[in-house]
Amino acid sequence: MTIFALSATCPSSSTRHCSCPVMLCSSLKLTSKPSSLSWTSSIPIVPVASFTLDGMLPPLGINQQVGVIQSAWTRRSKSEAAKRPNRKSWKQRTDMYMRPFLLNVFFSKRFIHAKVVHRGTSKVVSVASTNAKDLRNTLPSLTDYDACRTIGQLIAERSMDADIFAMSYEPKKNERIEGKLGIVLDTIKENGIIFV
Repeated sequence: MTIFALSATCPSSSTRHCSCPVMLCSSLKLTSKPSSLSWTSSIPIVPVASFTLDGMLPPLGINQQVGVIQSAWTRRSKSEAAKRPNRKSWKQRTDMYMRPFLLNVFFSKRFIHAKVVHRGTSKVVSVASTNAKDLRNTLPSLTDYDACRTIGQLIAERSMDADIFAMSYEPKKNERIEGKLGIVLDTIKENGIIFV
């Protein structure tokens, strides 16, 4: 079993690497060699030494120090976007996986429909409509505020039965979240669903 620890200069010993565990050292000195003015130069390079339970092994070489690995720059430049205008952006490619469940609400003159769709497979997870037999015969009005609250409560219950506790709603262009739509979304939130 190999355990990794930071190597540091211990004031109690004259050697470069002390034999005591790092947590017991009173002062831990980390050195950084700024090579440029980037943010990676402000992070210290920490040499790592490995030791077994039997004793200390020789420290790692200078080239085997732990530092910061710079990630690739993923944003497209304007010239690259001009060359390939139809290529989807990072958000367009990953959004269906980051927010897989999408809520759709439709208001007609006579009914209110709502459904939750899985964006990756286009499968409908839960549906609620005031046009259903049980609601059509019990509700006094199929389009008023009470009907909106009923639809929101049914969508929340049926989504939680399907183990869905977070969903997203994307408003259309120039659509305001108010009135009947606001009542539906607020009722879904009050019944334990998180909007992301």
